[in-house]
Amino acid sequence: MTWTVSIEDEGVLLREFLRESKQLSRKALADIKFQGGAIFVNSKEETVRYVLKSGDKIQLIFPREEVSEWIVPTPLSLDVVFEDEHLLIINKPPHLPTIPSRNHSELSLAGAVINYYNQCKYPATFHAINRLDRDTSGLLMIAKHRYIHDLFSKQQVRQVQRRYQALVHGRLELELGTINVPIARKPDSIIERVVSENGQFAVTHYKVLERFDDATLVQVSLETGRTHQIRVHFSHIGHPLLGDTLYGGKSEGIHRQALHSSEIQFFHPIDQHKISFTCPLAKDIEDKLTSMRMDI
Repeated sequence: MTWTVSIEDEGVLLREFLRESKQLSRKALADIKFQGGAIFVNSKEETVRYVLKSGDKIQLIFPREEVSEWIVPTPLSLDVVFEDEHLLIINKPPHLPTIPSRNHSELSLAGAVINYYNQCKYPATFHAINRLDRDTSGLLMIAKHRYIHDLFSKQQVRQVQRRYQALVHGRLELELGTINVPIARKPDSIIERVVSENGQFAVTHYKVLERFDDATLVQVSLETGRTHQIRVHFSHIGHPLLGDTLYGGKSEGIHRQALHSSEIQFFHPIDQHKISFTCPLAKDIEDKLTSMRMDI
């Protein structure tokens, strides 16, 4: 990371500039000091006690990141929607976990990304900003270094706005709707979630895009990001997702939950501007829609 000191920051300690202005965590500073990183001002290595002057050129070098041992580099093709030196946005296919289960060397998006980093000789591990279930397709954001990952973790949920498209059972009569019920882990299950008055606050908004005889295509946006939130909420109102057998859906020609992360918008914390991306529906959902349209 590189910055040029402005007149407003003249006289400020380098430590304060990094901690307060650039929101660098105390741990990150310690890692730079003790784990092989470095801080340069005007090409000379300095300590955090250096007093800044207007026009100073600061260069921050983070230590090399160690890849988690259970992420196995895997030569899978990546559908890269966007990439800069800080972020990687992937259109994830269905049937692929974001990260492998611990102690299980299965195929994963994380393994494909690490393989991509290895090919590019990029010394980083996998930092997902948002995660998608194994069988959910669409846009997924990845931080290419720990600093921007930490910056996103400090942002409010609404600053990263995601929209999904889902195909649900039955006809939703309202054009617009909100599902506001708390979600908790199902007792005796490490996977399944349920609506529970003792659960975490969860709000899902939806808009009807298209209706069929016994199904509805909806656009979904989230105020919160609970595990399985969309799946649990639509099952709760009697409209489970097609293919979502865990929450009461039926396959009917699609062999995973019909859920796709179709749009993402966020404020880039380093480049300081808003960015948005969209991606088309995955082929299996689009094929199902085509089939239903032909039956009308």
